[in-house]
Amino acid sequence: MNNLLLIILFGLWLFSSNTIAQSGYVYLDTGQPLEVRINDLISRLTLEEKVSLMMNSNKKIPHLNIPEYDWWNEALHGVARAGVATVFPQAIGMAATFEPELIKKVATAVSDEGRALYHESVKKNIRLRYSGLTFWTPTINIFRDPRWGRGMETYGEDPYLTSQMGVAYVKGLQGDNPKYLKTAACAKHFAVHSGPEKLRHEFNAVVSKKDLYETYLPAFKNLVYAGVESVMCAYNRTNGDPCCGHNYLLTEVLRGKWGFKGHVVTDCWALVDFYEGHKVTSNAVDAAVLALRSGVNLNCGSVFDPNLLTAVKQGLITEKEVDVALHKLMETRFKLGLFDPDELNPYASIPKSVVNSVGHRALARTVAQKSVVLLKNNGVLPLKKDLPRYYVTGPNASSIHALIGNYYGINDQFVTILEGIAGKVEFGSQIQYKPGTLLNRPNDNPIDWNSGDAKVSDATIVVLGITGMLEGEEGESIASPHFGDRLDYGIPSNQIEYLRKLKNNNPKPVVAVITGGSPMDLQEVHKLADAVLMVWYPGQEGGNAVADILFGDVSPSGRLPITFPMSIDQLPAYEDYSMQGRTYRYMDKTPMYPFGYGLSYTTFNYSDIKISKSSIRRNESAQVEVKITNSGKLPAEEVVQFYITPPVSKISQPKFSLRGIKRIKLNAGESAIVKFSITPATLELVDINGNSFVDTGKYTLHIAPAAPVERSINLGLQTPLSAVLNVKK
Repeated sequence: MNNLLLIILFGLWLFSSNTIAQSGYVYLDTGQPLEVRINDLISRLTLEEKVSLMMNSNKKIPHLNIPEYDWWNEALHGVARAGVATVFPQAIGMAATFEPELIKKVATAVSDEGRALYHESVKKNIRLRYSGLTFWTPTINIFRDPRWGRGMETYGEDPYLTSQMGVAYVKGLQGDNPKYLKTAACAKHFAVHSGPEKLRHEFNAVVSKKDLYETYLPAFKNLVYAGVESVMCAYNRTNGDPCCGHNYLLTEVLRGKWGFKGHVVTDCWALVDFYEGHKVTSNAVDAAVLALRSGVNLNCGSVFDPNLLTAVKQGLITEKEVDVALHKLMETRFKLGLFDPDELNPYASIPKSVVNSVGHRALARTVAQKSVVLLKNNGVLPLKKDLPRYYVTGPNASSIHALIGNYYGINDQFVTILEGIAGKVEFGSQIQYKPGTLLNRPNDNPIDWNSGDAKVSDATIVVLGITGMLEGEEGESIASPHFGDRLDYGIPSNQIEYLRKLKNNNPKPVVAVITGGSPMDLQEVHKLADAVLMVWYPGQEGGNAVADILFGDVSPSGRLPITFPMSIDQLPAYEDYSMQGRTYRYMDKTPMYPFGYGLSYTTFNYSDIKISKSSIRRNESAQVEVKITNSGKLPAEEVVQFYITPPVSKISQPKFSLRGIKRIKLNAGESAIVKFSITPATLELVDINGNSFVDTGKYTLHIAPAAPVERSINLGLQTPLSAVLNVKK
């Protein structure tokens, strides 16, 4: 067997050597250092070819045997836009699991499928957009305002949680091989980008240095330190300069302070905005020069080619500057193994059988289960599986749109919530179904049969909320009057009216299942329904996962990754990028549901909080622990959350900041000790100039089942446990 292996390896070497000898192309010699190979390739390109390779859609270069390649691909919650692939819960739903290691498993599955799909496409010489290995994900912008339609793509409002989830996703996408990238991940949209969608091509986000480094940049910094291969610059301006022409953000911070070694890609057609929207340049040539000089390597859109050629001819830039920018792009392609024989790349042998495999569908179901947030339960859940009659209704009960969100793949095994419930109810019980009302328009039919069905049923499950038709990216949300944003905040009024009819004079249980990717006004839903579940966009297995929760096969354990305000009146103006009054960290109003909130079918008791040291110096570490007991009757998982409140200071600081999360599973009556480390990084604060420091004084440590903010209603949560740590110089 060893001799056979030696013969095979010798044959590969001989083939490679002969190919190189015949072509004279050093860049094909896998034995050469990466730098040598890249420089050799660039030296063989004409200026026109170099510029063409700096566009997202690369034409083939016949004389070098370089095939066409399109850099644009998406994998926000599964390989998107490329045919059949496993569709996992939308990113905001994944964030609701509060479990980074689980999300790393998702990204590992996604990159497996991405690799398999890529190699199958190449075998058929299909090299279309959305077939490549460069995934423009994850979205790690801070979901600062619930009106932003693209908030569903993020991991919520908290920099720590966003960092944890984003790093996990990047590691799963890129793999751990020392030589090859499995796929290339992209941190987007850099930076200070979260609406309004309608104005994004001309909008200037004004932000203080403190908010910049305290809220908007930490996740990007952490992903850079985790080795993310690319960063996408945003459409808008930040403090006057367009993000794709921002010397401070791209050169001083990204490459200077953080040492980013990968490539920068523009959001698509963002450079056109330089002269059409932002008016910072007068034409496309100047836009191309500004972007290149600011650190952009790859242009998605239409500006670099041919305008960089014109700029070189006019002496505005040099060909050497083009070479330097191109070098980063070629490095990514080499690291992906695109110039090497497949036999040398371990990721090239991933079989196509992984795509939509049994294991990946099971993982999608697990993630969806753990993402479901139980917002209210007056005791009606979990439902029995053998009730005489169930009524399933609502505009999203049978909707695939309610499963997929945006940036989604296609699947031949989508399970709607109606189908999931139907598959769970025991044989002999009846299930009735009517949509009851439309997604976002009043039902003008004066005949009401639907509420009558609810009154004669033993349990009604009404699936309400929104879909990607009402929220999302500019141009995608075809039913949105606000370019995908949600300026009205509530769920459509016809749905609320329908819920009123279902519950009017009806003593039987009515369970509201809410779909969507953002906070919404659920005050009346909470008041009317006996139980409320927030299920996000739960992916292809969403119907099964929701049914698992409804009928008690799994206890709900999802947590809100974003605050649900009572109303828009509690928020600052949407266009205001100051964090004052926003998110659980700075909000001075009492929300409907706090960040981190979520109920279970059991109860958990927090007790015996202890700190290893009551006093430490600023450069020292300590540990805090708490005892968690499942004081109920069912096994379940709990998400234990660790927050800090800094000392009182002249410099305004966040009221609370998440600093640790741990998900644990306990049987009924079982206890566990949960510990969190306290390091200087745990206690870090930001001053008005954006500099990090550790303050002296009394830090309050909170361990709780949700953010320790004031609560507007009795949410059934235990009061947070707190302890004080004194920090000295």
